[in-house]
Amino acid sequence: MSCFYCKGKTVAGTTVYAVQYGNNVIVIKNVPCEECTQCGETEISDDVMRRLEELVAVAKQLMQEFAVIDYEAAA
Repeated sequence: MSCFYCKGKTVAGTTVYAVQYGNNVIVIKNVPCEECTQCGETEISDDVMRRLEELVAVAKQLMQEFAVIDYEAAA
């Protein structure tokens, strides 16, 4: 696969996904992605993004000021 921005090579990796919800922050770590070896840009697949949306929806219901979720543990 090649990078959307610089056309460099991408490799499998993990990233951190953060969402601000009102005055609250939701952080999901260890999110599977493709990362460009040239520019560092990350791409998240549609399936992973759907799961992230589900995790964010659950976190909003249980919301505190700051939430950290481990994607691998929650998936």
